[in-house]
Amino acid sequence: MPVAEAEAAHLLKRTEFVVRPARLAELMALPDRAAAVDNVIDFAPNNDPQLPAYLQSEDTNSSWDQYVFACNWWIEQMLGRPRPFQEKMALFWHGHFVSAWWDVDSGYQVATQIQLYRQMALGNFVDLTQAMALTPAMLVYLSNADNTKTAPNENFARELLELFTLGATPGNYTEEDVQAAARAWTGYNYDYAGQQHVYRANRHDTGNKTFFGVSRNWTGPETITEILVNNVTKRNIAARFIAKKLWEFLAYPSPSSTILDSLAATFANSGMQIQPLVRAILVHDEFYSTTARQGLVRTPIEYIVALSHHTGVPPEDMGLSWRSEQTGQQIYQPPNVAGWKANAYWLNTSAMSGRADFAEGIVWRLRQNGGFDNLYPMTAAQAVDFVSTYFGMAPGSTYALSTTTRNALIAAHQAERDTTPYNEWWGPTNLLLMVMLTPEFHMA
Repeated sequence: MPVAEAEAAHLLKRTEFVVRPARLAELMALPDRAAAVDNVIDFAPNNDPQLPAYLQSEDTNSSWDQYVFACNWWIEQMLGRPRPFQEKMALFWHGHFVSAWWDVDSGYQVATQIQLYRQMALGNFVDLTQAMALTPAMLVYLSNADNTKTAPNENFARELLELFTLGATPGNYTEEDVQAAARAWTGYNYDYAGQQHVYRANRHDTGNKTFFGVSRNWTGPETITEILVNNVTKRNIAARFIAKKLWEFLAYPSPSSTILDSLAATFANSGMQIQPLVRAILVHDEFYSTTARQGLVRTPIEYIVALSHHTGVPPEDMGLSWRSEQTGQQIYQPPNVAGWKANAYWLNTSAMSGRADFAEGIVWRLRQNGGFDNLYPMTAAQAVDFVSTYFGMAPGSTYALSTTTRNALIAAHQAERDTTPYNEWWGPTNLLLMVMLTPEFHMA
């Protein structure tokens, strides 16, 4: 059965940031949901994207200029890739295997780390975890850069167990496991001069360590292999932990045990391959349920991408690098090693004020040179419908404004028109801003 418009639109909005008309038509022409999902997760049309040259080494003259460039460049990729889901998955892993630009020795290394996430976005989770552990950004961010047998540092070891693989549920690991892992990772350091990982055998603790009840001379990479491959109990815990986190990123919070059991089994049985897990999520009936369609709030980054897409205002004109902090999601700079929280976390006064500031800046650009002066002769209802259509919420469409929201906008816009004298500049200006701040436009 051909893919229904509502299903295709929901799939695109969750995986590609916005619903692009050409992509919607492409998916609706496919024979079924599975084919649509396979299309979305096929990154071949992206042609193995690489970092621009400017982000492949450190700008020793201006780290700020490099950061601004990196912010704008990534949003442009989210907007312009043939298959933007690759960028959305890179964003997911950035919020899971966290490092932060201003907290590492060389900020560009975070962009380099995210390039790894981009390339391995739907690859093998074991391989991704192993590679992540030795990225310069991670070595510096979680203190493994100088981890030595004379003073084992537990930062990376603890987060490897608690945040990256197993979760914080009591019983998943012990303090003895953390201490053993910290010793196992001694010597896996960072060469600051060469700006690369270096293994220093003379700093590695070669003594026996007891990790998950097994005593031997564990190395750092062996701890990851034990968690994700050899120890079936831990592997299954990790499979469920990652399955839940990905479901909540793509669908909605707190999935049922039935859903998680199925997804975790798919993940574990595949050898911890990410693509089969993601595919299972995206073809699942529950992913297309009312709960799922109404289940997520756009993150600030997703909101900014949507604003740029609908208005055509490029990222470099949005002040992303300095304005995003007040939204609660500063790109390349998660607040801590736990990453960004989700959903209702974004519904607070500070975060919403930050979004409004972004929207206000865009409104001024849209109103330059007589922009939206065409609203003057329209009725209030016609003006509301015109602007909502402009922002991808056309009446009668899958993502139309609710009757309550539409009526409230019409009433507010009419009340402004009825003022004496009617301020022509502020009428369209305020309507544009109000539409950008509607609940519907904040929904992912």
